Amino acid sequence: MTDKPLTLGIDHVGLTVRDLNLTRDFFVNCLGWKQVGERPSYPAAFVSDGHVMLTLWQVTEPDRLVEFDRKTHVGLHHLALRVGSEEALNDIFSRVSAWPGVNIEFAPENLGPGPKRHTMVYEPGGIRLEFDHDPRTQAS
Repeated sequence: MTDKPLTLGIDHVGLTVRDLNLTRDFFVNCLGWKQVGERPSYPAAFVSDGHVMLTLWQVTEPDRLVEFDRKTHVGLHHLALRVGSEEALNDIFSRVSAWPGVNIEFAPENLGPGPKRHTMVYEPGGIRLEFDHDPRTQAS
């Protein structure tokens, strides 16, 4: 057994989405991420905020979609993204709540007793996203 973890953190997260263009445009145009690559034949797009990279795959059979239920499915419940300040959290909420196709689960609120605050949304392709800020941790 080793005293140190054998891994170094997350390299990327791969997500299958309903509509590759809608989800890519949400991350790039709404959140300010960069598209860092693509594979049109796959089809896939790669987007990054400079800290994490997402691989976005287009679902091949959109008529067979099954909504995720954490009680009956194994898989991604949500993707949580850290933000650097309360102001950034409010700015993100303002942007995403005005973005076409976004469904808001709840506006920024305390997580438990606080001081950590978060909001949950579904981006236009159906992925559940959490944005959170904890003033006890430093932004990097």
